[in-house]
Amino acid sequence: MILGHCTKSRVCALIALVAVTAIWGSTFIVVQDAVTQMPVMDFLGIRFAFAAIVMFALRPNCLKGMTRSRLIRSVVLGILLGLGFITQTYGLLHTSAAISGFITGMFVVLTPVVSWVILKRKTGKSIWGAVAIATIGLGLLSLRGWSMGIGELLTLLCALFFALHIIGLGEWSARRDIYGLAVVQITVVAVISMAAATIDGITLPPNATVWGAVILTAVFATAIGFLVQTWAQSLIRPTRVAITMTMEPVFAGFFAVVIGGDHLTLRIIIGATCVLIAMIITGLKDTPHVRTLEP
Repeated sequence: MILGHCTKSRVCALIALVAVTAIWGSTFIVVQDAVTQMPVMDFLGIRFAFAAIVMFALRPNCLKGMTRSRLIRSVVLGILLGLGFITQTYGLLHTSAAISGFITGMFVVLTPVVSWVILKRKTGKSIWGAVAIATIGLGLLSLRGWSMGIGELLTLLCALFFALHIIGLGEWSARRDIYGLAVVQITVVAVISMAAATIDGITLPPNATVWGAVILTAVFATAIGFLVQTWAQSLIRPTRVAITMTMEPVFAGFFAVVIGGDHLTLRIIIGATCVLIAMIITGLKDTPHVRTLEP
């Protein structure tokens, strides 16, 4: 009975993750439009501050009982998350929403590789094959001659930060303190962004459209999205989470074309296909490992 309940929870977690990836995929075009009308750090600061306030309001005692070690780990995860969003959002100023979505998806392939480098976990030949395929796809998506555009480079850096965040969540998330863990991470991103924004003064969203983008990304993509991700990673392995989230760039490309009017050339389609194939290979070859759930 316990095993059945656990399996059911994992299925629910996977379904919830797919729904969240659809929301995240839709935000690429929304954020790209918003940051052309207000500074990046101001947008991120207001977005994450609003999300943190909403989550605190829903559960004012969410940090009660959180140990010092869990708090420190949550702050570290928040810093990685913040660096990922900062580089991704600045990248959106210099590349299309569709390309940003697919390069961000490289974190799926980077997750097991970084896990091998940092945690010394075994990485099979198939993973290295996926890395090779993803590299070809990245080149088709990003290279302009023999150089990579600043937008694509920033987005690739974002993928690295997200891979580190995925690994950290896999090592440190547990079934208890899930809500508090998510709130601390979101608050850290808000503090980092607001601190950077105050240098030139905080700029509020200039119109209803940008305010709508703030609310959409704060409540649905951030507060709900990362709470779901943190909960899901307490039940399923990091790389399996990563493969489930391969739908995010697919949704990003779909919304960018249908809503944003992006044009997908044959080169972009082939490059995106290579990245998706690499993501799928990575997920199919996922192997179990022991997660550290220390108090």
